[in-house]
Amino acid sequence: MQNFIYKNPTEILFGRGMIAEVAGRVSADAPVLFLYGGGSIKRNGVYDQVKAALKKHRVVEFGGVEANPLYETCLAAVDVVKRERVGFILAVGGGSVLDAGKFIAAAACFSGADPWDILRSGGKAVQAALPVGTVLTLSATGSEANGNSVISRRATQEKLPFTSNHSFPVFSVLDPETTFTLPPKQVRNGVVDAIAHVMEQYMTFPADAPLQDRMAESVLQTLVEVGPVTLAEPKNYEARAAFMWSATLALNTLLGCGVPQDWATHMIGHELTAFYGLDHAETLAVVMPGVWQHKLAQKKAKLEQYGRRVWNVASAKAAIEKTEAFFNSIGMPTRLQAYNISAEEAVAKISARFAERKATFGEHGDIDSAAAAAILRLRA
Repeated sequence: MQNFIYKNPTEILFGRGMIAEVAGRVSADAPVLFLYGGGSIKRNGVYDQVKAALKKHRVVEFGGVEANPLYETCLAAVDVVKRERVGFILAVGGGSVLDAGKFIAAAACFSGADPWDILRSGGKAVQAALPVGTVLTLSATGSEANGNSVISRRATQEKLPFTSNHSFPVFSVLDPETTFTLPPKQVRNGVVDAIAHVMEQYMTFPADAPLQDRMAESVLQTLVEVGPVTLAEPKNYEARAAFMWSATLALNTLLGCGVPQDWATHMIGHELTAFYGLDHAETLAVVMPGVWQHKLAQKKAKLEQYGRRVWNVASAKAAIEKTEAFFNSIGMPTRLQAYNISAEEAVAKISARFAERKATFGEHGDIDSAAAAAILRLRA
């Protein structure tokens, strides 16, 4: 197990009725930016609960954050933050709104000439950020308890991540009832997203970290168990609660302590979203089995361990097959052809971008443009 420092400053407010707790955690000394996406929070009652909690605050609303939050939209919000002298950002929605809130908070304090440098630097350019709180309405990304954010830029068809210790939410409200009215596709996406987050920190090579392995496997087992229930029984509170907490634990930085991490699936997947507009989770379901197949020799020991402990199968190949079958069973395609995407066209675009950036990913740093091309060809 490698050396690590663990620090997670996010306070979690979990359970029914916890949105009301926002009132005592946001200073009334400066305006609050109430950030959200589409109109779903106005239909499911979350909007009214937030407004009630902030009734003693001066609230500036900014809606319209996209499912893959756009840099251009975020900059418009930054203008509002500066004009209204906002002192706190409350991001209400799924991971996209939360990611946007983190970028807006950092960009509003950024002293450089081009806020895109925050993304180019992977977050190294972030020296300060406004405080952010969140009210989660969609379990998936884990953004409610980490310093990560991913932003897309329409003008250049780019999608880049950043992470910063300045970007951890100061608190996050997790009320499973806010997810009861989600469309099945979003629930399906959330299950796959959370599984992929665990896998990026787990599916590498043995690292003498038995506790980390067991924690990761327990999150995976829980997601496999309750994921289908959340789809079949949308108002099953206990299933939604287990799913919501699993998605948070999948990427709250705990599982990655002291172990090697991969993240090649995410980096290739970001490009599929940037070029073709696929949902984030859709890209992960397509790419991840290809990464495992391409790196089968290096990942064989962990694939076999995963197969035994989660699926009760013996071989690495069977573990991959079980994972794909599970994704398919909850309605998630795992091939590019399901989206009418030419594998060769995707190879040309994405391998060129990796080559241009001289990008390498994976636990061994050997997923380069050629490897990305090979992986995508496996997913035709």
